[in-house]
Amino acid sequence: MSVLRSRPVLRWLVPATAAVAVIGGGAAIGTFAAEAEPSLPPRTAAQLLVDLQTSRLEGLSGTVVQRADLGLPPLVGLVPGNDLTTLLTGTHTLRVWYSGPERQRVALLDTLGERDIIRNGRDVWTWESRGNTAKHATLGDVMAEKPAPEAAPSLPATPQEAADLALRAIDPSTEVSVGRSATVAGRDAYELVLQPRDKDSLVHQLRIAIDAKQHVPLRFEVLATGSDQPAFEVAFTQVDYRRPDADQFTFNPPPGVTVTEESAERPPAVRPGHSEPAGDPQVRAVGTGWATVLVARLDGAVGGRPAVEKPAGDKPVGTPDVDVSKLLGGLEAVKGDWGSGRLLTSKLFSVLLTDDGRLLAGAVTPERLYQVARG
Repeated sequence: MSVLRSRPVLRWLVPATAAVAVIGGGAAIGTFAAEAEPSLPPRTAAQLLVDLQTSRLEGLSGTVVQRADLGLPPLVGLVPGNDLTTLLTGTHTLRVWYSGPERQRVALLDTLGERDIIRNGRDVWTWESRGNTAKHATLGDVMAEKPAPEAAPSLPATPQEAADLALRAIDPSTEVSVGRSATVAGRDAYELVLQPRDKDSLVHQLRIAIDAKQHVPLRFEVLATGSDQPAFEVAFTQVDYRRPDADQFTFNPPPGVTVTEESAERPPAVRPGHSEPAGDPQVRAVGTGWATVLVARLDGAVGGRPAVEKPAGDKPVGTPDVDVSKLLGGLEAVKGDWGSGRLLTSKLFSVLLTDDGRLLAGAVTPERLYQVARG
């Protein structure tokens, strides 16, 4: 989960998301916009951006519901045990507590159990109820001054995370405007609308509902081109701006829990002025703004050919068992003057795996991927 990442755009972190308020059935995503439109004093898009950047948050707890309807094919289920593919489909609820940059807690609740991430000063704990296993990391002097490292890649878990990502995309290729006011989690909110101007983008609009008094993002929606319903949304259904009790950030291991000590090292960062992650020259970005395409070289299977087999002892811990040929066989076969390969499409992104060992991905049309592959 990326809940504990740093926030370079906004000066504070809204703690991610809760599910206690939706125990007993879950909150329907349609209830997010079901309340009457409030009457609020006019504010410009520039004023709302300033509100986001200058607000301060002492504490927060609440419930967030996340829903993804990306139109992915069933083959996503062929990759078991992966948090990213799990969050790419369906509705999920999380519980969140936040008490400053050194104390955060997120609990993801589903039908099969609970997963928690807790940051308390230098200590970072993760716990999974299904196996009753926990991991612990101690942050160093430098790391302790920053948010905790990610536990795994994922979609944005809170409206704040999603808003941070969206605001980084504001440039001449983006039209910014003010939408209709709304009531979200019982709070009056303004709506900031970001709309790509690039015809190659699969994103039609990003909508951010901002608390009219606290200036906290309460709801984030992504609409795909040609649709008036969100393909992805994350929103508070209940929010409390009081600072949570310190006990919420104390990890009390359940009886019989297995605890593993881990390093708190961060993954390589992207270097200023470079388009690929430091230390990974095989990954690069082509283009700018909404038409950006990531290009990488693959060490595994392409074109239906299995990856080079390694001894069982060489398999990384936690690597899921994947039938690569079956996975690739479920993708559409495509070819052109750029070559041939397999294509995965959804409402918001496209992925092209070429037979010569390249992976191209972006929130763009397949034609944009073919153009980059051709070059």
